[in-house]
Amino acid sequence: MFLQQFINGLSMGIMYALMAIGYSMVFGVLYFINFAHGSISMVGAYMTWYLLMIIDVGYPIAIIGGLLTAMFLGMIIEKVGYLPLRRAPRLSLLVVSLGFSFIIEISVQLIWGTEAQYMPPMIPINNYYIMNAKFNSLQIGVLFISFVLMVLLYLLIQKTKIGIVFRAVALDKDTSGLMGVNVNKVISLLFATGSIIGAISAIMVAVYYNSVYSTLGVSIGMKGFTAVILGGIGSIPGAVIGGIIIGILESLGGAYISTAYKDGIAFILLIIILLVRPAGLLGKEIEKEG
Repeated sequence: MFLQQFINGLSMGIMYALMAIGYSMVFGVLYFINFAHGSISMVGAYMTWYLLMIIDVGYPIAIIGGLLTAMFLGMIIEKVGYLPLRRAPRLSLLVVSLGFSFIIEISVQLIWGTEAQYMPPMIPINNYYIMNAKFNSLQIGVLFISFVLMVLLYLLIQKTKIGIVFRAVALDKDTSGLMGVNVNKVISLLFATGSIIGAISAIMVAVYYNSVYSTLGVSIGMKGFTAVILGGIGSIPGAVIGGIIIGILESLGGAYISTAYKDGIAFILLIIILLVRPAGLLGKEIEKEG
C-alpha cells in the first residue's frame, strides 16, 4: 500500500512542483507572490477543454491554444495591474494579485458555469504493476513531461542569454536597466514563461482527474504556494522538492489517516514550516525590498 500511495503522490507532487516554479520565478524578480498564478493557469486548462470538446480541434491544437491563452492573460495582468505598482509596497501588489484571482475565477464561472466539465484522456491508459503497486501510462507521461520541462527550464536559465538576463534582473533591476537591459520586456517574458508552466500543470491535473472545474485554480494554486514556502521561496529547486513532498504526504495521509483531511495536510505543513523554518528547506532570508 505504501508503494502505491508513493507512486500516486509522486505523480501529483510533480504537477504541484510545476505550479510552484511559476510562483518562484516571479518572486525571484519582483519579490512578491502572484496569487493570480493559479487562476491564470486554470484558464489555460479551461481553454484547452473548450477547444477540445466544443470546437473539436484535437488535443495538440487545444493544448497550444490553452497555453497561449494563459501566456497572454499573464502578460496582460502584469502590464495592467503589476507594472504601475512596481515601486509600490509589496502589500499593494499582493492585494491586486488576490483581486485578479477572484475576478478570473468569477469570470470563468460566468462563462463556463460552476459544474465540473469532463476532460478526456490524452493518451490510451495502460496499467502496469510493480510489487503489487499499480501505475499507468498517464502517470508515466506526467513524470516524463514534467522532468523534460524542468530540465529545459534549467538549461534556459543557466545556459542561455535569456537566462543570464533573467538572473541579472533578479539580482538588480536598476543596474540591469543601466546596462541596457529592457527590464519591462524581461519581466513580461518572465510572466509569460511562468504562466505557460502553470497552465501545463493545470492541464495535466485536469487530464489526470478527467475534469476541469472553476475552483481548480485555487486548489492547485494553494498547493503550489505551499510547495514554494516548503522548498524555499524564490528557489526553483526548492519549489520542485516542496511540490513532490506535498504530493507524497497528501497521498499517504489520505490513505493512512483519512481522505477528509487530504487537502488540509498542505496547510498544516505550511503552518509548521512557517513556525520552524520560515525561509523553507532551500530558501534564504530576504534582505531587500526592491
